[in-house]
Amino acid sequence: MSDTLLEMRSITKDFPGVKALDSVSFSVKKKEIHALVGENGAGKSTLMNILSGTYPHGSYEGEILFEGKVCEFRDIKKSERTGIVIIHQELALSPYLSIAENIFIGNEKSTCQVIDWDTTREEAVKLMKKLGLTENPNTPVGQLGVGKQQIIEIAKALAKDVKLLILDEPTAALNEKDSETLLSLLLELKEHGIASILISHKLNEVAKIADAITIIRDGRVIETLEVSETQISEDRIIKGMVGREITDRFPKRDHKPGKIVFEVQDWKVMHPEDPDRTVIDNVNLTVKEGEVVGLVGLMGAGRTELAMSLFGKHYGRNIEGTTLINRKPVRINSIPQAIEMGLAYVTEDRKQFGLVLIDDVRRNTTLAKLCRIAKRGVIDEHEEIIEAEKFRKALNIKTPSILQTTGNLSGGNQQKVVLAKWMFTKPKILILDEPTRGIDVGAKYEIYTIINMLAAQGMACILISSEMPEVIGMSDRIYVMSEGKITAELAGETATQEQIMRNILQR
Repeated sequence: MSDTLLEMRSITKDFPGVKALDSVSFSVKKKEIHALVGENGAGKSTLMNILSGTYPHGSYEGEILFEGKVCEFRDIKKSERTGIVIIHQELALSPYLSIAENIFIGNEKSTCQVIDWDTTREEAVKLMKKLGLTENPNTPVGQLGVGKQQIIEIAKALAKDVKLLILDEPTAALNEKDSETLLSLLLELKEHGIASILISHKLNEVAKIADAITIIRDGRVIETLEVSETQISEDRIIKGMVGREITDRFPKRDHKPGKIVFEVQDWKVMHPEDPDRTVIDNVNLTVKEGEVVGLVGLMGAGRTELAMSLFGKHYGRNIEGTTLINRKPVRINSIPQAIEMGLAYVTEDRKQFGLVLIDDVRRNTTLAKLCRIAKRGVIDEHEEIIEAEKFRKALNIKTPSILQTTGNLSGGNQQKVVLAKWMFTKPKILILDEPTRGIDVGAKYEIYTIINMLAAQGMACILISSEMPEVIGMSDRIYVMSEGKITAELAGETATQEQIMRNILQR
């Protein structure tokens, strides 16, 4: 009896002007965690969308065999009935419904078309217990952290008698602790006979738990590495992904900081819904001209809240403290004022807050400061095209045209469009909040190169990241945050992960 659970044979998928997949063959064994890696735009998500029925049978060439039977999935419901469930990076949960309701949404426990709430809650508790969740099943999902929401997505899959679980960047938005919990859960599911396909840009996680690793590049399978045969290093995976070795993950930059451009003194921010709760507590920091300053801490430390409160008081209430630009105190009470003062903020959620995904690259590039290309309130479309083309070339945004819909670009290229949008405003201070989240190692290197270029031009940069190697590799100085406070200031060239963690955990 064959131990092959899934086999995809010679899958070819075309989009207008683009061959997304070119005769891809891919297989997964029973009780296997199979990682699927590649640069943004390589074809990973397209392949999984075909497998899950998002792209229905007939819209691609090739065939799918599951448990030895040919499958022709015309929608997601049919693939789920077969035992294949996909969990996308953007979680499909309703924040206002309870845990139990979310677990069985679309798969309701009912009698005579009436939902049996007692059975729903009982079955939800069984699934939650299996996955280590102890919350009340009536708790609204919106009250839970992202890590637990990710586990609820897995509970939804188990409720559908899943045999093959597809996870697209499941740990992209998780902190280290929640990531470890999720990876351990995948290993437990494997022991219970459930196979997984893991799409992830976090290669350390891939190397840690995968039984096999398939590398896709430019719509083709480059190779499949069997981890059981030998220990696979991150560098070995990267070489397959990008077609070359990357000897230094973080491009070098001459350290030539100038005068202090941006300064924050005694900054205090209260929670927007709880005026008695302090979120940011007397923070002091400085950023110099041409300097990259890292801001590191665990999830909930207050890094994003600090950034948003500085950027036009977009977060918090009863905000106290002083901000200075070029040693002069300034009052920044709105986002338009922040932009006018020379601040720019690359948000951690590019899809929700950074871009208008249904609009084109051209309009997204100029969106933050339309007055630069407008005369008497009318946009000069010719000038807009010139500016957008300039940034497309400068940042190497891979798109057939600046008229391409931004939502059709890969994650790395979307992030470049966000950077283009803020560079168009000609800022003095650039705040980058998780600028490489959800993008591959090759695109990360390009983003790092852009950050270095901006610093070389004299821009003051604040880099917020959950990846400590990234903060250490890119920063001239590092501020460590814990529970809304700055607990340490470290030199980037001598900082270590152990030193950062000690300062994060100190009380």
